[in-house]
Amino acid sequence: MAIAVDYDSASETLRELFEQAEGALLSQAACPILPEIHGAIDLVFSSNTQAFREALLGCLLARISDRTIDIRKPYVSQGENAFNGRTLDEQVVNPALKERQIPSSMGPFLSVFRRSVEFTVATRDGVRDKADYDAFLTILSFIEACQNDDELRDVAYIVAYRFLVLREKADVPLTRIQRISLDQVSLLVSRLLSTQSGGRFPMYVIVAVLQVTDERLSLGWDIRWEGINVADSASGLAGDIVVSSGQVNFLVAEVTERQVDQNRVIATFNNKIGPEQIENYIFFVRSDDQPEDAVAQMRKYFAQGHDLNFVVVEDWARAVLATVGIAGRSLFMQKMADLLALPDTPQALKVAWNAEVSAVVNQ
Repeated sequence: MAIAVDYDSASETLRELFEQAEGALLSQAACPILPEIHGAIDLVFSSNTQAFREALLGCLLARISDRTIDIRKPYVSQGENAFNGRTLDEQVVNPALKERQIPSSMGPFLSVFRRSVEFTVATRDGVRDKADYDAFLTILSFIEACQNDDELRDVAYIVAYRFLVLREKADVPLTRIQRISLDQVSLLVSRLLSTQSGGRFPMYVIVAVLQVTDERLSLGWDIRWEGINVADSASGLAGDIVVSSGQVNFLVAEVTERQVDQNRVIATFNNKIGPEQIENYIFFVRSDDQPEDAVAQMRKYFAQGHDLNFVVVEDWARAVLATVGIAGRSLFMQKMADLLALPDTPQALKVAWNAEVSAVVNQ
């Protein structure tokens, strides 16, 4: 008889796979390669028939769930060791793809794989993209030969990664709202800062708040910032963010998600603050729990005429957004969306933004 798949467990497995793959993409880590099926995966993920890769993901989840499942038989009527591929897709695979705004069909069992077909050569005559279907079968054979769960998860991770690469080639529309309360925007900032983003969300939040302050108060600031993972020397800036008025750099900031120890403060002073004669330097941090020796070192530099400070992004953003009022908060939402619309922003961050905005305004 057919084997039941634990859909809750399969959903959790898929969530973990996408989370790991998104982290790798944001850190610009390359996708692993399995030489035996690398070409076949390329074909499946470049195919115009989306059903092949969607069914492939379902087969992997079924096999991870129970290695006795016959992944060639995605209909329960097909007898012993078959599984319910359509239900697995409808309850797990398709919702996960839609939630992450990954280009996908309505489901492989509503488009291509109908009428209780098996994933075998016999089905080949009934499909349109035959070479791509052959590649799909090649990957299935490789999956069947996997000796343990680790090998299966390696394949599943590559497949999840490749789905996210497809999304990077698409354009995720951004949610834009005009009206937001102080509590809502504070919660949104908190959630964004807690989201894995490769340092982009903290940078965007700070830049957007500075831009709002400048425009609302008509300050005439020149706000410049460097790209993520770009060295200051390469960008020509004295820090991650530089705010100037006329010819004077009156604020230079570094954005970090890690603790700043004494050695880093000293190195920053020797390499940037001292040579550039910077009077006001801010370390924008996630928490005020910073090493005491770093704070003490900053006090020493203050006595020498250089004002170095730790500033918690979340607290600072709330205070400023309270000051600029509801019009300023609406402008902040516009600035954030504009920053996220920049060409080098990963689509994953647009999806995260849409999800967090929806969660905050609908709660």
